[in-house]
Parts: sequence; structure tokens; C-alpha cells
Amino acid sequence: MPWNHAALNQDLGLDILLNTMAGGDAFLLEVALVGLLNGVCELDVIEYRQDVLRDCLQHGPTLRRAYDIVVEALKAERKHYWSPMSRYPTGTLSHAVEILDIFVPALRKLRALADRNIGRFNSRGFSRLFEMLRAELSDPYFEEIEDHLKRLKFKGGVLVSAQLGKGNKATNYVLRKPHRKDLGWFARLWPTTEGYTSYLNPRDEAGARALSELRDRGINLVANALAQSMDHISSFFQMLRTELAFYVGCLNLYEHIQKLGTPTCLPRPVELDGSVLSFLGLYDVCLAISMNRVPVGNDLVTAGKDLIVITGANSGGKSTFLRSLGLAQLMMQAGVFVPAETFSAEVRTALFSHFKREEDAAMESGKLDEELSRMSELVEHLGPGAMMLMNELFAATNEREGSEIAMQIATALLEKGVKVGYVTHLHQFAHRMHQKKLPNALFLRSERQPDGTRTFRLIEATPLQTSYGEDLYANVFGGDEQSTQSRRLSAAQ
Repeated sequence: MPWNHAALNQDLGLDILLNTMAGGDAFLLEVALVGLLNGVCELDVIEYRQDVLRDCLQHGPTLRRAYDIVVEALKAERKHYWSPMSRYPTGTLSHAVEILDIFVPALRKLRALADRNIGRFNSRGFSRLFEMLRAELSDPYFEEIEDHLKRLKFKGGVLVSAQLGKGNKATNYVLRKPHRKDLGWFARLWPTTEGYTSYLNPRDEAGARALSELRDRGINLVANALAQSMDHISSFFQMLRTELAFYVGCLNLYEHIQKLGTPTCLPRPVELDGSVLSFLGLYDVCLAISMNRVPVGNDLVTAGKDLIVITGANSGGKSTFLRSLGLAQLMMQAGVFVPAETFSAEVRTALFSHFKREEDAAMESGKLDEELSRMSELVEHLGPGAMMLMNELFAATNEREGSEIAMQIATALLEKGVKVGYVTHLHQFAHRMHQKKLPNALFLRSERQPDGTRTFRLIEATPLQTSYGEDLYANVFGGDEQSTQSRRLSAAQ
């Protein structure tokens, strides 16, 4: 997990997205969180994951069936208690045989699933998985495994050979194959080879203990080998479960979004030096899920822009747009579809967020101190190629000081090679940045109709000095057009 995962979760509202992916499953929730917050920067890896995801969305029932097979096998494994006796070779062998009796049928089911679907999946990931299952898990191989497991239960006893060493002590214990079953009972009772038979008294505890030690020495190597085989297959199932779980979560999210009727697309990532950001109908997927309807999307086509300053009317969709941008970046670099009609952006080395917080209830520090402290911590982890999203910071002080702080921080981040998205009500900051006419700066403003109606869309426009607080006043206290004009006249005077 990245060190700032808690801040990203809170600022971008990831809980809604993750819970939709998990569908109430704690393991799916954990995998979804780690998968989303640990995106990659390599374009070929992102495209590889997108191909796998495309197969998953086209063949959802097959994906869920494969996941269920793996989960059922691992659940059955956990039901077998590892007793203290399992540390002895006999217990180790018995436990390994029991677990492999669970895993082998599950492997058969996966092999059958691969046989049915090897030509239907087109991604390299699934093609390789199915080809591996078919090549390494043939029917003769399964028959041989099952025969070995049957023998290793030693229902007819354990046959061990040994040699006499120095001092007539036994050495070189070797486990032998059981007597052939095709021999008759007479030949098995009276073999042609000479030998000696000893019988233990039922009350001879020391003899039983010595015989048990002989058995353990004989099967020790086999028990260790079988335990390693069990661990390898268990690790394979656990890895496959994790791999499939992420895509099951993506499928859960995709099916939920499809019911809402909102668009999705597989984004087009570009190299970091491209500085590209282009999308149609980008929306906040968490807002769509919480409202259970299609939200307003935004369109944008830019190139060479590393600073995006967003201003405009209150409740105009500025913070929502910033969250949608951060969510889309995370989802793209995790190889997941994006909530938009089309989306293309450069990959970033890391994503950081710095949103305003509520006042400190304990009154241990002021709001400005808290924001500067968090910014100082972020600076320690920031590097070239990162992306920083900031929302309404440094408003706890006066306009002049807040704007100066914002100017210095934004300028330093740009010089460091960090892409910045900044929602602000600090007009001096936005105005001064606009006056610089930076070629890599873009200024967006939340759209407002003449009658005060918000469209929740962002347009490219110069910053305005007003945030239209009178609209909020009118919504709360009401008032006719005459009183509104009076307030405007008083404000002008």
C-alpha cells in the first residue's frame, strides 16, 4: 500500500467504489484496494491488463466459475486442522494426502474449464493460463497422481528396508513399494523369500513407540516431499485466487455501472512525456453509485498542460470534477475501465491528494497549520512525474497570504515536474497565475447560467472575482428580483 492510501481513500471517496467491487466480500475488498492504489507506469503492462479485463467482461460466468473453484478448494483446505501430531512424519504425510485429495479434483475442474474455453479467450493472460493447465495436467498425469495418493495412505502397512551399520545400528532407511496386489493371498502370507516376523504384545508401549519411530524414519523423505508438493499447489491456488479476485471485483463494478446506464471505456494511456489529457463524458463514478443515476460528465482536450486551475461558482461541480480526474487516473493505471465515453492521459509515477479537512475538534492546531503540515509531509514523497490534486486549500487565512502560499507551492511543484490540479476560491492566486500566461497552464470555470442555475460542467474560461455567494443567500433566505438587485447595488457600493 502507498503511504498516503488513507488520504486518497478519504479525498477521492474510494470506499463507495471499493464496496461496490467487493459486494460484501472482505477478501475482494482488500484485493481491490491494493490493486487500485498500486497502479503501474509501464504501458505494455496496462495494455496487458486491459486485454485480460476485456476477456473477463465478455465471459463473466466463466470468470466467476474459475474463482469459485479456487475459493472452494482453499476453504476445504482450511477446514482440515493442523494438529500438533502433524509435526511428525506420519502426521505430515497424512495431512498432505488429505489436502491433495481436495486439490486434485479442483485441478481437474480447472483443466476441464480450460478445455472448454481455450479458444474463446483472446488475452495473453488467459491463453497462457489455459495452455499451462492443459499441458501440465493431462489425464494420464491425474491418474498417476491419484494412484500415488492411494498408495501413500498405506492401508496395507508400511514397507521399509534398512541396512545394518556400525554397532549393528540400522541405517539407510528406504520406503519400498507395497507388495504386488496381483499375488494371491497364499503367496502374500508365505512368501518364497526368507524372513523373520515379530509380533508386539498389545500392552508393549515401548515396542509400539519404537515401531512408530521406525515407520517415521522410513516415510520421512516421502512426507517432506509430499508436504512441499501440497505447499506448492496451495500457493498456486492462493495466487490464482488473488489474480481472479481483482477481476471479479472489476466485473461487479462493471455490472453495477451498466445497470445505472452510465458509460465506461478502456482508456488509452500515453508516455509520461506526452502531457496529454483528453476525455469525453468523464464523471465521478462514486457519485453515480451513491446517487443511483447518471451524473453530469465533462469534456476536455488538452496537450502540454501541467497546471489546471479550477474556479467558479459554489456548488458548481469543481470538487466533483477533481475527484473524477483522480479516480480515472487510478483506474487507468490499474488496468481498469474508466467512467467516461473516452479517456486518454499520460501515466504518472504517483498520485497525491490534499483536500481541505474539518476543523481540529481538539483545537491543538489551527486549520492553516494543519494544511501546511500535511503539505510538508507530501513534499517528502513527491517526485518528478507525480500528480497532485489540491482542493480549496489555504482559505483559513486572508486572501493575500493564502494566495501567496498557493503561488509558491504551485510554482515549486511545476518546477519539480509535478502535474497539478487545483480547485480554489483564492481569486488573487488564480488571477496572478492567469496573468503569467504560462503555456502549460489551463484555467477551467464551473459553468453558471445567468439566472444562477449550475450546469455542473466545467468550461475553459478566465477566473472571476466572484463565487456568487448571493446565490446561496437566495436559496437559503429567498427573495425577489428587487431585493437581489438591492444586494448587488450594496455590494458594489
